[in-house]
Amino acid sequence: MGGDDSYKTGGKTGDKTGGKPNPLWGGRFQEATDRFIERFTASVGFDARLYRHDIAGSIAHATMLGEVGVLTGAEARRIIAGLEAIREEIERGDFAWSVEREDVHMNIEAALTARIGEAGKKLHTGRSRNDQVATDLRLYLREEIDALRGLLWKLQSALVDLAEREADTILPGFTHLQSAQPVTFGHHMLAWREMLARDDSRLADCRKRVNISPLGAAALAGTGFPIDRARSAELLGFDAPAGNSLDAVSDRDFAIEFAACGSLLMMHLSRMAEELVLWMSAGFGFIDLPDRFCTGSSIMPQKKNPDVPELVRGKSGRVFGHLLALLTLMKSQPLAYNKDNQEDKEPVFDLVDTLKDCLFAFGELVPAIECKREAMREAAARDCATATDFADYLVGKGVAFRDAHEITGKAVAHALAAGKELHELGLDELAGFSPLIEADVIEALSVEGSVAARDHFGGTAPAAVRQAAARAREELDGEKQARE
Repeated sequence: MGGDDSYKTGGKTGDKTGGKPNPLWGGRFQEATDRFIERFTASVGFDARLYRHDIAGSIAHATMLGEVGVLTGAEARRIIAGLEAIREEIERGDFAWSVEREDVHMNIEAALTARIGEAGKKLHTGRSRNDQVATDLRLYLREEIDALRGLLWKLQSALVDLAEREADTILPGFTHLQSAQPVTFGHHMLAWREMLARDDSRLADCRKRVNISPLGAAALAGTGFPIDRARSAELLGFDAPAGNSLDAVSDRDFAIEFAACGSLLMMHLSRMAEELVLWMSAGFGFIDLPDRFCTGSSIMPQKKNPDVPELVRGKSGRVFGHLLALLTLMKSQPLAYNKDNQEDKEPVFDLVDTLKDCLFAFGELVPAIECKREAMREAAARDCATATDFADYLVGKGVAFRDAHEITGKAVAHALAAGKELHELGLDELAGFSPLIEADVIEALSVEGSVAARDHFGGTAPAAVRQAAARAREELDGEKQARE
């Protein structure tokens, strides 16, 4: 191909960044960094989003250093005031990020020193970028887990609302994507909610392991300064400091665990999305979605495509890929920190962004689902879907279940040969299969009778659905109060 790719690389291999090594760490170096290597190793292009967490960690560290006497009170106050001013500058959009300063940490530290002078150079006492970045990432993930759980709460609440609204709506339940037994739409929505409740529980549990402080572990061995790691952990709202300095700086289990939780969540959202896509298709015709959640075709004017659930379904693969990437990133790393770990942030950031977008989209979409109740009920009554109810009816009359199963199979074969549904057979026809069959069999074979009969904890009967929805709402209200 040839040509000059300096527009991509920030300079050709061999180009130097300047006459001197990096002033923040280059004391033992004799030449400046190659310009391509500078760009290749820099992370500020993506880790700048950690600025709030980096500054919060630095303020806690400076506060602790002031309290133990490593910094004077005046130095600590100057550092904290300078960091707060830099945070405001970044939030105004006035901060000049520099690739030459590599990452969010060095950019902020250099700006602090330029702002307050010699005291700024003392901030890094007793810590390393290794424990600093691990602390930042944990602070970031803790905050984002809380945000994700808020979005999960909203989606679960929407599903409970929909379950209550459609508690009496009957649709076919499927196994093997074949019509199996009638269920209620409300029951189906609460099944989705159960999935998401487990996801929320996993995120809450993951948060416990995220909420451990690496700060003070320094590069890998701790520090000779009289720091108080418990105090800096307390200032940052961590539950405790990490117990081993080597593990503290090199551990990314918490990020992998988060990715695993996110993958399970996306798997559930993808299953929900698949059903929405199926139900909206002409072959099912069970639901409709408002136009604002759909798109059209550039060539087929009649099309109304369910792009939102399709995209959610597709984005699951992206999230699963990030889990595999993080596992692969860590699988061969010796203790302690390695530069490989710079590659942990972009997968985590994209994981968070994707999960938040998908949860927000579904949180808006679910309340807008429009059920086509007649189409659902008609489909639920097809394919001899109440055959199990016929067998149960016979068992209730004293027939052994295996005998009842055989009798029902013969009744189904008869109905199919006659071009009828089981519930369309007359009483005389049904009674021909057993002398125990009476007039009450007609109600038992109706779809309404089928769902009503399953009126127990976890069942699909409308009454059971309303009770389950009430329990779910109580749980959600309790969770909301606990977080507040």
